[in-house]
Amino acid sequence: MEKYTIAATANTPDIKFDMEKGELNISGRSIPENSIEFYNPLFSALDKYLSNPKNNTVLNIQLEYYNSSSSACLLSVFKKLEKFNKGAGLPVNVNWLYEENDEDILAAGRNFEGMVDLPFHMIEVSEN
Repeated sequence: MEKYTIAATANTPDIKFDMEKGELNISGRSIPENSIEFYNPLFSALDKYLSNPKNNTVLNIQLEYYNSSSSACLLSVFKKLEKFNKGAGLPVNVNWLYEENDEDILAAGRNFEGMVDLPFHMIEVSEN
């Protein structure tokens, strides 16, 4: 397998998908002009990974801000993982990292948690 990466910009998140480890990391800001166009390559990489997954898959998300179209794309990632988790029976864990005192991002993570049947772990991190 391979690695899929996209370097962060002022408007797009850093994405690191280590398919050998079964670990996907999304961090930074997600306000691309066209979220679907930006996230489509990740969807393809995720589909490829899910056809030959590791025994444990981890999604780490640490976003400081994202727009509504990015929210829809994130939900699509969660839905793909939820469908896989139910079908394959292999564990998928979501670590939702948020800066201390960032109640909005914490609430967003809880909102996503309520939309899908995946284990979410809310993890508070110190502000930089």
